[in-house]
Amino acid sequence: MAAENLTRAAEALGHRIKVETQGAIGAENVLSDNDVSSADAVIIAADKDVDRGRFVGKPVLVVGVSEGIHRPEELIARALSAPVHGGEEVEGRARDRAGAGRDAAHAPGAAGELSEVGVPTGGGGAGRGGERSVTYKALMNGVSYMIPFVVVGGLLIAASLALGGETTSEGIVIPDGSFWKAVNDIGTVGFELMIPILAGYIAYAIADRPALAPGMVGGWIAAHGELYDSEAGAGFIGAIVAGFLAGYLVLWIKRVRVPRFVQPIMPVIVIPVLATTVLGLFFVYVLGNPIAWVFEHLTDWLGELTGTSAALLGVILGLMISFDMGGPVNKTAFLFGAGLVAENPEIMGMCAAAIPVPPLGQGLATLIRRRLYDGQERETGLAALFMGFFGITEGAIPFAAARPARVIPANMLGGAAAGAIAGLATVTDAVPHGGPIVAAFGAVGGTPMFLVAVAIGTLVTALTTVAPLSLEAGERVAGVVGVAGEAPTTGAGGARRPAPEAGRTTGAPAEAVRTARGSTEAVRTESVPASAAAPAPAAAPVEAGAVGLARYVSRDSVAAGLVATGRDGAIRELAALVARSGRVADVAALERAALEREEQGTTGLGAEIAIPHAKTDAVTAPVVGFARSAEGIEWGSLDGTRARLIFMIAVPEAAAGDEHLRILARLARALTDAGFRARLRDAPDPAAIMEVLAEIP
Repeated sequence: MAAENLTRAAEALGHRIKVETQGAIGAENVLSDNDVSSADAVIIAADKDVDRGRFVGKPVLVVGVSEGIHRPEELIARALSAPVHGGEEVEGRARDRAGAGRDAAHAPGAAGELSEVGVPTGGGGAGRGGERSVTYKALMNGVSYMIPFVVVGGLLIAASLALGGETTSEGIVIPDGSFWKAVNDIGTVGFELMIPILAGYIAYAIADRPALAPGMVGGWIAAHGELYDSEAGAGFIGAIVAGFLAGYLVLWIKRVRVPRFVQPIMPVIVIPVLATTVLGLFFVYVLGNPIAWVFEHLTDWLGELTGTSAALLGVILGLMISFDMGGPVNKTAFLFGAGLVAENPEIMGMCAAAIPVPPLGQGLATLIRRRLYDGQERETGLAALFMGFFGITEGAIPFAAARPARVIPANMLGGAAAGAIAGLATVTDAVPHGGPIVAAFGAVGGTPMFLVAVAIGTLVTALTTVAPLSLEAGERVAGVVGVAGEAPTTGAGGARRPAPEAGRTTGAPAEAVRTARGSTEAVRTESVPASAAAPAPAAAPVEAGAVGLARYVSRDSVAAGLVATGRDGAIRELAALVARSGRVADVAALERAALEREEQGTTGLGAEIAIPHAKTDAVTAPVVGFARSAEGIEWGSLDGTRARLIFMIAVPEAAAGDEHLRILARLARALTDAGFRARLRDAPDPAAIMEVLAEIP
């Protein structure tokens, strides 16, 4: 979506585009050295670390992923005034600012306006849409590299259980020496590598290659409890801790001054060996004991609960199973249930119902609200559904590692619901395994209620996962925001000089690069000739003495209510409304231009707002119209809301890079204010609407 939006925005601004992607399948449409050397600027919109080495000497703008989706036109304009990237030293300083959320390379010069409520756009702020913190990007880097291991390991284990497994009193067993046992062993290797890969690439994102070995070794130690006398490893939570410890430990060692003759061997020998040794011993002797203590005391505590109500015990077991998906808390609950299979199979029944809920719930969430997830996450969601059926709780780890504060509580709620229902229904499980597969193999007593418990738990997890994501999306005023203030202009000799008024650059190629979570897209743009980008002749104000937005809108181009109930009809009605300003030479041509723009991508911004716009010589001067829809019109907004506040912007082709961006910027800043939107909705007539619009400077 972001790649398409950047492409369309650049084309609309008169630029040529090239897009490089670095997704799960690797880099595609890679920028050549010639592409980079001829570029004017670079945009990196990333939620994980991106190598900036090839962009040394180029203006580089660093923002968050969401800005590539919601502000493509603004990014292209801002990139041209971004600070020049100075190489590894500058990039290293930026990485060291852990949790800062603002890249050190950003300097004054980009617009400092508010594009979202309280969030500055200038310089790539750390709020929503700004550049993510080093902590977040490191976490996403680890998750991105971990996902293939989760999928490979989980699917191979699931296939071997389904096709080669046999139900015994010890669980679902695959005979030794069989073909499917070999497949299962290969899948197990993938799962064992998953945790150290997560830790290693978290560390790598923080401190580069010297941190890779300490991170991976630390992750391996975290996953193997036998190294610190615990029956269960620390799981993915321990791996995250190990990854961050390794990364920041290496950063600290890098700052130590050493003799010149030692410097060449520091990143290859000294730093990896020292950091790995320190981290490994710290995990074994310091962190290991608390983990073992947690495991032992949770087991004792559960033993004391066997006389409590079945529902309460089911809730507790479900919460534990779903908490760390393979860590000490999860393993404690599972081993407690497995140890009582023969004498009390109801306890294993509660565990078996909760085990598949995290992967099934997260997989279902990616299907319920697909637009909230990127392509890689949706693919992982399908794999998680498959793993959940086979009782592989680890299928939810990529989601939990990426969004722990949202996903882990949602998993726990769903697991608790499933465990409670299974306990109340006295569901039994005769084998130490979980998921619908045990019911398919006939090991479950009370199969209908077992499936009901799993289904309800899955639905609870899915809904409590997507609800906060949907609310967050609904709060955004998504869309294209123009740049307020001045941007540089490229002169004939290539020197950059400030333009007198324009937020537009003319004359030379420009490049924008965007990296999504798991993907990088580079946009190379070439400006239109200076003659075509010249500002339009000043038009007489719509109303004498008008300033701000009032220069473009009049009472004649405002309507309190629309008759149309569909998007196309609303655009035609707005075009006729705008024509009453006297600035439209060809209403039919304006309609066509606005409808063609909609075909390129929706202008529904969310928060019940739509801003259809057109750049066409069908208008003689920039003009704005506004109308409301009481019932709301389906506009394809990203947050799913129907458009009730609808503006139409029309500018001549010659003013496309100047007035168009200014008007968008003014509107966007005002519309981020919920109070302003409420006043606009509640204004009783066009005169009152004009009074509200007069607030826009």
